[in-house]
Amino acid sequence: MTFDRSFFRIGPARLFVHAMVLLIVIVWLVPTLGIFVTALRDKDQITVSGWWTAFSGSTQTTAVRLDGGDKAQPDGPNYVISGSVFAAAGSLGKVSAFGVKAQDPSAFKVGEPAEIGNGETLLINTDGSYKYTKNTAFDDTRGKRIYISVASPPAFTLQNFKTVVTGEGIGQSFINSLTVTIPATIIPILIAAFAAYALAWMEFPGRSLMIALVVGLIVVPLQMSLIPLLRLYNEIGSFLGVPSKTYPGIWLAHTAFGMPLAIYLLRNYIAGLPKEIIESARVDGASDFDIFVKIILPLSFPALASFAIFQFLWVWNDLLIAMVFLGTGKEELVLTGSLNALLGSRGGNWEILTASAFVTIIVPLLVFFGLQRYLVRGLLAGSVKGG
Repeated sequence: MTFDRSFFRIGPARLFVHAMVLLIVIVWLVPTLGIFVTALRDKDQITVSGWWTAFSGSTQTTAVRLDGGDKAQPDGPNYVISGSVFAAAGSLGKVSAFGVKAQDPSAFKVGEPAEIGNGETLLINTDGSYKYTKNTAFDDTRGKRIYISVASPPAFTLQNFKTVVTGEGIGQSFINSLTVTIPATIIPILIAAFAAYALAWMEFPGRSLMIALVVGLIVVPLQMSLIPLLRLYNEIGSFLGVPSKTYPGIWLAHTAFGMPLAIYLLRNYIAGLPKEIIESARVDGASDFDIFVKIILPLSFPALASFAIFQFLWVWNDLLIAMVFLGTGKEELVLTGSLNALLGSRGGNWEILTASAFVTIIVPLLVFFGLQRYLVRGLLAGSVKGG
């Protein structure tokens, strides 16, 4: 077997590019891995340790109370109380250390008798069993309060995903999200493709001004135009007798917000197509519509697919516009709204949040892998033949 030595001759520029690509991959992969690991952990483990400790276990300090003096048994001149620190909650792991003060919960080692004062000796084993000895009778029937450090082994569960998937209304919300996202992705692409061709290859008065207007609309904050657009839509709806919170309304809203960027991207792409192809088609008598349908659209699949991916992701993950234009009822609530309701009023359920993140990316991933082949297709592959 022979090796091409040129493979190992990587110049500084190429090495830098490879290093940057590797860095970007790590920057994206590490947080994603952290979210996935957190989604598989128990709620109690999430609150006491980071996700990077999930594979090595975690240590949790907790307060427990020993049995009271009424459980003491005489042992020669001493009195002894025996039991388990896990008696109330069951086995939580292995005890690694213990203490009698909250400021120092790991003061004593397990497996060795510890003098804790007042003639008292406490022995705690790793399995949680203990032997509490005193040289006089116990006068405290409530039991002594101690602190233990419990080392829990790595544990993973699918309960978080089960909670998200089987949550009330999740199925209907999933259908609602598809009903909103699919038309809200297709409509702006269709309209923007026609507008981009007109702005790129058709001559008419005010074309430059329209291009500048489209670029200006891209920088308009969504929050600034949301309420005026809603009021305008409600006024038109009341004039025509149409309810305000309907699917056509949110389709038009997403179309309006996505149109400027779609026109800008597609116009730049279409304007970069070879001028000779367009002129040859016009010489052959093709109309602008024929040129657009038979030449521009096939050659613009990479740009159309790119915008379709971004528009789909943006609409699928949207919550604000869906709540404003569609409402928060159970029959209209989208998937992001239902998952947000599962988090609770304070949003502290991290296990639900991370599991929801992976549930919501399933459909966008399918869309991406279904369209990504157009992103790497050659710009003019198969469009011009030599002869």
